[in-house]
Amino acid sequence: MHALIVLSHPGPTSLSHAVAGRVGEGILQRGSGNTFEIADLMAEGFDPRFSAGDFAAHHREAVSPVDVVVEQARIEQADALVLVFPVYWWAMPGLLKGWIDRVFANGWAYDDSGEKVIKKLGHLPVHLVGIGGADAGTYERHGYFGAMKTQIDHGIFDYCGAPVVTSELLLESDGEDQTANLEAAEAIGRKIFTEQK
Repeated sequence: MHALIVLSHPGPTSLSHAVAGRVGEGILQRGSGNTFEIADLMAEGFDPRFSAGDFAAHHREAVSPVDVVVEQARIEQADALVLVFPVYWWAMPGLLKGWIDRVFANGWAYDDSGEKVIKKLGHLPVHLVGIGGADAGTYERHGYFGAMKTQIDHGIFDYCGAPVVTSELLLESDGEDQTANLEAAEAIGRKIFTEQK
């Protein structure tokens, strides 16, 4: 089994990078045949801008741009998709949102060409690992846990039919000791393919 871990953070020594690595370690612990790839969107220079080419592809007037097709192929090779991202302004970073905007395209992730939307990613389990600086009380007080599920779990992945298996926030990321968050990340990785079998 193979997981694609998509990471969006500009700092290579960030907690987000460490969390992505620990999710990968957890995946490897659950079976000798398990593999993972980390797609570091910043390091790879992915362009998140929804271009005229993306717009034309959305309307079925052209094929998707080459960089989008490459990302779609990476997802097609995966048995699970994991998104690791810091929470910026109560949302995912623009780079990751742009990746989703471009890659989860009409005709590939869903088909909106008729009267009914056809969800095309029912075979792709998704695991969301957000990293936030505030404590759980702050997120709860402001309704962020529900907002994340509405905006990301339902608004993006349910629209495409991709089941969200994990939707976690690792919090208090500004603290000095991140042992608990790193252990939680590894535990998430260990569960990814266990829950699919």
